[in-house]
Amino acid sequence: MSVPFHFDLLTTDPSSNARAGVLHTAHGDIPTPVFMPVGTLGAVKAVHPREVKQDLNAPIMLSNTYHLYLRPGTEVLQHAGGLHKFNGWDRPILTDSGGFQVHSLSDIRKITEEGVKFQSHIDGSSHLFTPEKVMDIQRIIGADICMAFDECTPWPCELAYAEKSMHMTHRWLDRCIAHFNSTEPLYGHEQALFPIVQGSTFAELRKRSSEVIASKGMPGNAIGGLSVGEPEEEMYAMAELCCDILPKDKPRYLMGVGTPWNLLENMARGIDMFDCVMPTRNGRNGMLFTREGVVNIKNKQWADDHGPLDPTGTNWVDATYSRAFVRHLFQSGEMLGQQIASLHNLGFYLALMQEARERVIAGTFSTWKNELLPKLKVRL
Repeated sequence: MSVPFHFDLLTTDPSSNARAGVLHTAHGDIPTPVFMPVGTLGAVKAVHPREVKQDLNAPIMLSNTYHLYLRPGTEVLQHAGGLHKFNGWDRPILTDSGGFQVHSLSDIRKITEEGVKFQSHIDGSSHLFTPEKVMDIQRIIGADICMAFDECTPWPCELAYAEKSMHMTHRWLDRCIAHFNSTEPLYGHEQALFPIVQGSTFAELRKRSSEVIASKGMPGNAIGGLSVGEPEEEMYAMAELCCDILPKDKPRYLMGVGTPWNLLENMARGIDMFDCVMPTRNGRNGMLFTREGVVNIKNKQWADDHGPLDPTGTNWVDATYSRAFVRHLFQSGEMLGQQIASLHNLGFYLALMQEARERVIAGTFSTWKNELLPKLKVRL
């Protein structure tokens, strides 16, 4: 029998709006705050699924509707019995609706009230995403959490454009909800639909959008259109404004964010869920996040450093390999270097979330965060 989707808020930090909770899904419980490793096409780049589950103990993975629709396609996914069966991941999955990806194809797409016509970045073929079609695709994928189809506005953008886009996102949301509610899950487990707050960095638009999204009574809510180039302080201000309005008894997901310090600052404002390609993308480029600062492992200063990759790290690669060895792998073009760095960064993010959760429960989150933040930003 499928487990009902629900969220238990356990406690809030006494000196901030940081929260600790548990999100219950058919494929398992998700302790929050949580960082979701990004497996765009159903797999996290350069990291084996067994490592994501057993070594990192990631409670949830994010995949992308747009990319899975193009490859391997909905027919293959449905024949497999959904993404969980296709990729062997038996924990929760969240799927982004593809709105961000489609709208980022600015030169090969056209937005209308009906939806978005776009050309595939793979072969140039033409496609149409409507709110209804995106719901159908996510039903076929079988994600535990499905995202509404929205327009992610660029930054900067004009107030008039942001307002027009926001209203269309709201109209599309009504169509998403109606179609989602008129269809059934395909694989016997419950799926939840999260709407998305938009409004760029205009406070009045964010307020109005948050009120509309909150009024829909959905099981969780997301904040989109941030971390797209705006100054960090504007991102924090918009996230705080939205969190003040979005229901406290529902999880809040800030999409596509961000650096370790971004996560902690937004947690302090009431965010529960995060995702970002940064730990794996930066890892593949030789950038390692640590509690003592950011390490560019390609730098010559590490060429003869035989100490551990990260003396304060909690992942097995941190003590097993030296900085000199991992630098050697990058300098030699060995794929293992990218794998080690990606695994390290994901381990760092997930351990940071786990400790943040423990600090919230203990009531010491704010002091801990304020002491840690300056160290995280140091360039080593």
